[in-house]
Amino acid sequence: MNDEPELINSPLSQQISSGGSTVLVEIYRLEDEKDWALEVVDEFNNSTVWDETFPTDKAALTEVKKAILEDGIRSLIGPEPGTGS
Repeated sequence: MNDEPELINSPLSQQISSGGSTVLVEIYRLEDEKDWALEVVDEFNNSTVWDETFPTDKAALTEVKKAILEDGIRSLIGPEPGTGS
């Protein structure tokens, strides 16, 4: 018997492109939790995870869109593998 809670992925998870770059926005929660986590994965498989959680998946999506508008999508893209940056 598996007692681990199931991971629920939001239907609002999506790819967002801007300025020639694309990131994958992952919004998810554990089935026994109410708040949603926010993670962005870039083209090099680098991951940015927000420390705070969000009361709704829509609030998480709004937050990442706000970050992209304010700081640019490049702020969510890490170094290319093998560059040592």
